[in-house]
Amino acid sequence: MSAKKPARKSTQDKGADDSAAKFEKLLTDANKIERFVFRLYITGNTIRSSQAIANIRAVCEDYLAGRYELEVVDIYQQPKAAAREQIIAAPTLIKKLPAPVRRLIGNLSDRAKILVALNLTRGRDSSKKPLKTR
Repeated sequence: MSAKKPARKSTQDKGADDSAAKFEKLLTDANKIERFVFRLYITGNTIRSSQAIANIRAVCEDYLAGRYELEVVDIYQQPKAAAREQIIAAPTLIKKLPAPVRRLIGNLSDRAKILVALNLTRGRDSSKKPLKTR
């Protein structure tokens, strides 16, 4: 009588196992990446509103590329949303996530202050262009 040898996995099965393991690792790593959620309240199509939008988008692209959501809310078009958030001045940026919630008022032109307020001064990709204040 001959002893049965354990079945060997085909290279195709092994490749599927490797792919599944890689996919699971990517999912785990994706959950570790901090996502930022911002809401910017503006007042119509004004210079200050346009500056605030441009300034926060530039910061987000430089420091949070692919890891942020930015919602722009015109308080003239959505006054109830502004009332719910108790917006008393515009432009106002609210960082919803990650905690803690932060509020910044103004056209967001002082990049150094924005970075400190949003806690973005550490972990910056060194391949990006140098810090500029506007």
